Amino acid sequence: MSVPVTVNGAAADLAAGTTVADLVAARSGGHDRVAVARNGDVVPRSSWPSTSLQPGDVVEVLAPTAGG
Repeated sequence: MSVPVTVNGAAADLAAGTTVADLVAARSGGHDRVAVARNGDVVPRSSWPSTSLQPGDVVEVLAPTAGG
């Protein structure tokens, strides 16, 4: 069973039971410093392993960038 979500503005089908921690591991591009928002709310890093993604969730995985 798959779970349809939106990740960084793109539609994605994830495996049922996928957590925020799973998503970050798969999508963070090797960055260990990322922030995650789910449906507009920041998900604390301590909650990533226990926060399962649900159908229709809108998730942003944000990595810091240098510049200025």
